[in-house]
Amino acid sequence: MSEINKFEKNMENLEKIVAELEKGDLNLEESVAKFEEGMNLSKQCSKMLEDAEKRITILLKEGEEDFSVE
Repeated sequence: MSEINKFEKNMENLEKIVAELEKGDLNLEESVAKFEEGMNLSKQCSKMLEDAEKRITILLKEGEEDFSVE
């Protein structure tokens, strides 16, 4: 699975968790478990975004170097 697909899938799962928690039908133990799962997904998504930002920054710097050499 590509990083983009994994990110999108994680976001979908996170949205489902938020909807379940907002609904209020879960008991305390289930709510805590869902919250923990959501936090883990959120951390994974944040890490993916940070990695993408780093890659973009590197590509932009490389592009600037290519233009300054000419």
